[in-house]
Amino acid sequence: MINRRQRLLVVDDEPKLRGLVQSYLSQQGYEVDTVSDGESMDRHLAQKSADLVILDLMLPGEDGLSIARRLRLQRNMPIIILSARGEELDRIVGLEMGADDYLAKPFNPRELLARVRSVLRRSSSGNGSCPENRSPDRFDFGPYTLHVDRHQLIRNGEPVSLTSGEFTLLRIFLENANRVLDRNTLLEKTKGYTHSPFDRSIDVCVGRLRRKIEANPSQPQYLKTVRGVGYIFLLE
Repeated sequence: MINRRQRLLVVDDEPKLRGLVQSYLSQQGYEVDTVSDGESMDRHLAQKSADLVILDLMLPGEDGLSIARRLRLQRNMPIIILSARGEELDRIVGLEMGADDYLAKPFNPRELLARVRSVLRRSSSGNGSCPENRSPDRFDFGPYTLHVDRHQLIRNGEPVSLTSGEFTLLRIFLENANRVLDRNTLLEKTKGYTHSPFDRSIDVCVGRLRRKIEANPSQPQYLKTVRGVGYIFLLE
């Protein structure tokens, strides 16, 4: 059960899918609205807020990738992308545009529910740490300070924009600094579901994070790749 009715907005041009998703997620305690395209979404969001957008890639008019880019820049709103074909390129591009997660069609409603809960938990609290390792209130590295309680990264006094997924991943790395973390561990800690051999979301998020914290992302100072294993965040 959730403590309050969080608002979800489903943007998909398939009426049957919209109805199924709305019915199922409403039964789980969410307030769910649906629209069929980007124009309808803009009208809806001008009058009513949403805690998370579930966004189809293949839409009439403005495509889902363009909409995801706009939502991230204008509202910094959590996004789960739906990909009709589930093609890896679509998923990677969607994550690069700032989506927090993706799900290939057709999907199990229970899996969508798990993704929704995970993204909302990360975006609303910023303190979804694993129970055995409580996070300190802040981490300092180089010119950066990560404020866990404020869900904010500061560089030389100025905030750095992070998606909820990027924030959670950075926090996990800092909690486990100077330790190698494999992709399975990172996926489980950040997203809360099991690994798929084709899941590139961790690699995509690491790439985005590097571009925000590294002076030279191609030669990272902090977030280094351990070939064939995973990643390590180096702190002196």
